[in-house]
Amino acid sequence: MLPVITIAREYGSAGHSIGEMVAKELGMPFYDSAILDHVAEQSGFTKDVVAEQGEYVNQRSKFWSGFSLTGGLYFEDPQDMIYRLQCKAIQDFAAAEPCVIVGRCADYVLHGSCDTLKVFIHSDYPYRIKRIQEVYHENPPDPKKYLQQRDRNRSTYYKYYTDHEWGDFRNYNLNLDSGYLGIDQCVSIIVNAARQRDTAPEPTLPPVD
Repeated sequence: MLPVITIAREYGSAGHSIGEMVAKELGMPFYDSAILDHVAEQSGFTKDVVAEQGEYVNQRSKFWSGFSLTGGLYFEDPQDMIYRLQCKAIQDFAAAEPCVIVGRCADYVLHGSCDTLKVFIHSDYPYRIKRIQEVYHENPPDPKKYLQQRDRNRSTYYKYYTDHEWGDFRNYNLNLDSGYLGIDQCVSIIVNAARQRDTAPEPTLPPVD
């Protein structure tokens, strides 16, 4: 069986596009905005709120974490609620069938629960700046600083909820430079790795003396 493929990515590195193309090539469901739709429906928040709060820690909202209300009740931070619902959605999608899931700590959420191919997509600043300007149509005054802040926000969110380092090569099976390799080559590498995983024989343990 093909593995579930999770794709973490630096902002502007084409991780979403790569994931979508991998899913199409392998005939798998692709989950990114579908997770937002599901969580928005479950939580009552708008999709825009879920998109922002689902990958970036809002430090002001952390004031409410564990805040005790009268009668021994506790207020659940909206961001924690969104994270909890995202985790449930990711686990449900992965349990149903092999799929491609982008972002939202999916590599951590699914660790140990299913066969997972964990991918991290990154690239240098010139490539990412060109991409956000030409593809995303974003033109911040200082593009490099803008990208650094977006990455810092994702890193902080990942660290807050997983206690692991976002982008650390040890957390992933594949680390691909989309600017150097190109989008098509990244797709090919991921697809081939997934197919080899699908056909690989079950590992056998050596006999015990």
